[in-house]
Amino acid sequence: MSPMVRTGSPALLSPVAAALVAQVHDDPSAPLSVAVCAPGGYGKSALLREIAAGYRAAGVPVGTLWQPAGGDPDDSVLLVDDAHLVDDERLRDLVRLADRPGARVIVAYRPWPRPAGLAALTEVLRRRQTPVSLPPLGEDQVRARCAELWEHPVPAEWIRFLLVQSGGVPRYLDRLVTGLVTGLAAGSGVAGTPLERAPEPALAPFAADLDEVDADTLTVLLAVEAGAGLSLTVVAALLDRDPEQATALLATAKATGMLAASGALVPLARQALAMHGPVAQRIDIRRRMAEWQLARGGSVLPLMRSLLALLPQAGPEAPEDEPSVALAPGAQATGLGDAFLAAGDEALQGDPALAAQLFDAASRAGHPAGARRALASALAGDLELASLLADQVLATGPASQRPDAACVAAATLAHRNQLARSVELYRWATPRLAAGFGTVGLIGTGHPEAAGKLLSATPDDPSAGPPTLLSTAASGMARGAYESVQGSPMAALSALVQAAQLLEPSGSAVLLPDSPAALAALVALHCAEFQSAQTVLERALETNLGGPLFVRRHRLLLAWTAMAQGRLAAAAELAALAGVPTGPGAEPGPAGAPGRDLVFAAALRAGLARRASDIAGLQASWPQARQSLIGQPVDLYTLLPLGEIAVAAARLGETRQVRPALLAADDLLGRLGEPVLWSAPLHWSRLHAAILADERPAVERHVGALRERRDDSAYAAALAAAGQCWLDMLSDRIEPDAVEAAARGLAELGLSWDGARLAGQAAIRTTDRKAMTLLLDCARSLQARQAPADGPATPGRRGRPGQAARPVLSDREEEVAALVLAGLTYKQVADRLYISAKTVEHHMARIRQRLGSADRGELLAQLRLIVRVPADQEAPYGPEGRLP
Repeated sequence: MSPMVRTGSPALLSPVAAALVAQVHDDPSAPLSVAVCAPGGYGKSALLREIAAGYRAAGVPVGTLWQPAGGDPDDSVLLVDDAHLVDDERLRDLVRLADRPGARVIVAYRPWPRPAGLAALTEVLRRRQTPVSLPPLGEDQVRARCAELWEHPVPAEWIRFLLVQSGGVPRYLDRLVTGLVTGLAAGSGVAGTPLERAPEPALAPFAADLDEVDADTLTVLLAVEAGAGLSLTVVAALLDRDPEQATALLATAKATGMLAASGALVPLARQALAMHGPVAQRIDIRRRMAEWQLARGGSVLPLMRSLLALLPQAGPEAPEDEPSVALAPGAQATGLGDAFLAAGDEALQGDPALAAQLFDAASRAGHPAGARRALASALAGDLELASLLADQVLATGPASQRPDAACVAAATLAHRNQLARSVELYRWATPRLAAGFGTVGLIGTGHPEAAGKLLSATPDDPSAGPPTLLSTAASGMARGAYESVQGSPMAALSALVQAAQLLEPSGSAVLLPDSPAALAALVALHCAEFQSAQTVLERALETNLGGPLFVRRHRLLLAWTAMAQGRLAAAAELAALAGVPTGPGAEPGPAGAPGRDLVFAAALRAGLARRASDIAGLQASWPQARQSLIGQPVDLYTLLPLGEIAVAAARLGETRQVRPALLAADDLLGRLGEPVLWSAPLHWSRLHAAILADERPAVERHVGALRERRDDSAYAAALAAAGQCWLDMLSDRIEPDAVEAAARGLAELGLSWDGARLAGQAAIRTTDRKAMTLLLDCARSLQARQAPADGPATPGRRGRPGQAARPVLSDREEEVAALVLAGLTYKQVADRLYISAKTVEHHMARIRQRLGSADRGELLAQLRLIVRVPADQEAPYGPEGRLP
């Protein structure tokens, strides 16, 4: 039930005021001369009414300046309200009256203004009794007032809301109470729920208050609302007053009651000024304050941010009930355009979305800022708007802005995986950035000679400007990309990590075609330096390298790093943070991702499903994976997801769908000279795709390619050894020692999942019982290596380390599976467990469905990794895992 206001409630008095009323009630005949001082709204008039009621109840005549009591002044009480507005002549009369023995004179006034006559009067009253200063109400008084006014209990959240919004000012508290009840009756609030903004009925009375305030005091209040605070310098500059006059104006503004003791506006008063303050004057005050701040090199961002709410189409942050006006003609001359530009530059580092709004406002104020707005939009992650704005500037914008717009367009194209066109724009826009980012793009699209020339060229044109932090970092990225195909992988990794470190101080405010941290992670992933990849990506996320635009890319690569190591649970969590849902029933994601992020997201989803033996999930991920390849050209930096998608295609019988992309990758790597860093992981993925597609010549070709490059890197050597073992398995030639060595070699590089899978599949196919046991133990031990980074198993569920992403069997299912692995028939298992053979069959069908096993052989292989059976109880399986 909504609270209802009681009629006839007593006046709202602070404890100090209540004590003065009690003094009157205790002895109404006693002399009482006292001064009561407080800003407007603090209850001075209410206090005088309560005092008058107390005296009248005792039969004492009560008079005011306007209605004297009549008769003998010694028998009456004189109450004076708003004494700060009384003329000097009457104040002198009050001094004589208050100075009489036994006088009863109570005078209330605001702290300012202080005419000379009022000072003399308060001095006389002070000698009789200590002046009473009315403070703001506290939480206890607000609670008591609510108990007086409302019939029903008020939640604690409402008490806090009322206290904060009113600032403890009694007049404002009563307005809020009335406004809330009115709002509840109209259905605009919910009883028991704190409101974010005061209801409109509570703000309406302020319109009359503001009409009573003189023009200079209103200017001060609006300046405080704009963000000036109680700055004597700002007030003096705004009103063209000397310091003494400005001090008086500040004191007058505080005396209105709208300002708290700290000088901040009471929240309710701030909202009232925003609603009822003259809009044109609010804009003009911000303009003049901005001009003053710009002239002295100060910050204008707070001012211009608040001004956005007054302008049409200023963005979603403007409250719906704020009034708005269009920028007047000639706004450029008034300085608003300059101020919006300066504010946009300030916001670019921490809030690029706000910066985009400010640059838009600057353009509407007569200062074209299309290129800056395009930059801010791109940094905020809105690549579509950034691309559109940059294209408009390139087509019709000022010539001075076109190079900047070209850099934005180039970066957005790179994010869409259009590296060739991106390079063209960088070359046209800026020689220094072209040498850096252009080289990265040329390497990525398979043009090493052109990249080498561009990298070695030094811009001698003075118009190129001095080297900047951004151009230096771009040069480091270029060296890293070039080294990755023409030199040492570790030299490439070092150059890219250094470039990432260079950009950390300002990396969130510069627009990059790709993040040096992302490139460093790609290089690290291609040479199995997983710890380096994880470290550089976590650091990039911590320092917000590249701003919001790169958060998803860094998270996707971090998830890929975990997946490559077999830390599937961690990979799934990181993928979810990047907007890539995994698991049963997951929808495709992330929506709105740029080209290369979409490729990585689709491949990541497919890769996690494949490693978890989730055939349904793999099938669900395939449409997005296929579409991501169709819509993107192949480049060097998307070979990892291409390889993963190729394996998924083979598993689903869709090899023909990825053949054009793989041919393009062959051509790309051929033009780059088959660099082992980039080619070895792709050969490894295509080897597995060929195995799944039963294409033995392709398997032999990829194993041969790895074997040719095994002397070039430890990674290639490990892949070559493992690839040879896979090839031998196709011919039923299994050398347990060679398989174990190859599997452990993969695990030493961090590829524990691949090593465990190699050993497990070899165990399925061997007919040698001793070899099978040896290889199963090897697979289990390698799988256990994945546990530390993924954390403990879920409490209350059984399972060994490293299986966080694999479905966990129930206790009964583990019992059934263990007996089946021990060689018992379904009938024997049923007799052992006192259940029916049909129930055993049902359990096995459910286990197979949960594990996503394609056939019985795969099911038994997976169960050997999940369920440990003593070697002397394990049944002798044939090459395909079938019972003899």
